[in-house]
Amino acid sequence: MRVHVVKPWPTASLTRRAARLAETIDATAGRARSRIHVIGHSSGGIDARLFASPGVTLPTEINVERLAARLRTVVTVSSPHRGTPLAAFLSTRLGEQALELISLSTIYLLRYGHLPLTTMLQLGGIFARLDNAVLNSAVLDEFFSLLLAKFSSGRRRAVEKLFKEIAEDRALLVQLTPDAMRVFNATVHDRPGVQCLSIVTRAARPGLATARATGFDPSGQALHAVWGTLHNLTAGASSSERVPLSRSQASALRRAYGKIPSSHSNDGIVPTTYQVWGKVLAALDGDHLDVIGHFSDPSRTPPHVDWMTTGSGFTRKRFESVWSSVAAHILA
Repeated sequence: MRVHVVKPWPTASLTRRAARLAETIDATAGRARSRIHVIGHSSGGIDARLFASPGVTLPTEINVERLAARLRTVVTVSSPHRGTPLAAFLSTRLGEQALELISLSTIYLLRYGHLPLTTMLQLGGIFARLDNAVLNSAVLDEFFSLLLAKFSSGRRRAVEKLFKEIAEDRALLVQLTPDAMRVFNATVHDRPGVQCLSIVTRAARPGLATARATGFDPSGQALHAVWGTLHNLTAGASSSERVPLSRSQASALRRAYGKIPSSHSNDGIVPTTYQVWGKVLAALDGDHLDVIGHFSDPSRTPPHVDWMTTGSGFTRKRFESVWSSVAAHILA
């Protein structure tokens, strides 16, 4: 079994992203009889569903149907199958600014392992006071200058390219709103013969308990403030409408959580029940990024960086368990 990574545009339309997925598969899938399995985290899971849909038309010269006919498994991880209220916020001017802050902070953290003290306190303060006003441009300029100063000229150009791509095509954010995903689900269908699996995540509601679990490190507390804002935005705008679940899906959630999570339960980005699609392979207590390896593990070389600091207590054992389950299903 060979694993290949797809590099989609960050916020481009679902059709463009699914076309990039098809082109990557075409370039790497090898012989015509080999089986194809696709794993997509977050919006990547929606890309995979679109690619797999029978008769889909994508902006590419690749024969999508020929490739999709070889598809055997689609695994979605923390994916917004019914959209996410956070997408509507990120589509606003304030949301666009917040997205730039999050993107640059993520790049810096993954590169250096921690934010400078003055910058992380500033970041936490910005998100703690986030409201419907446009963020102060002077504050943003100072924040960006502090972080970019440590980057090489090549990395600064890469960051500029990323922000240019986000500015030029932000269609994904509109397409991932709950209203838009209702249309998606009415028109995009599962491919017969393809096993559909979902991994579902839920983070505890931010408060004193999660702040204490985060510890006293200023960096962790600043990132906890960012996560708390994202969690509250997602929960506050979530509909009280019940998500229709099959008996097996409902049973899987009850086994994991003791009951079916409310519409306000989320992992900081996507409501938990909105992530259910097909067979629920695993339902975890963890945030949106824990499940793909962004949990605290300083003993590891290189160390794992817990970008979304939620106090979830997500561990390497839990990480390895869920991905072993994914591998076992694919091999079976």
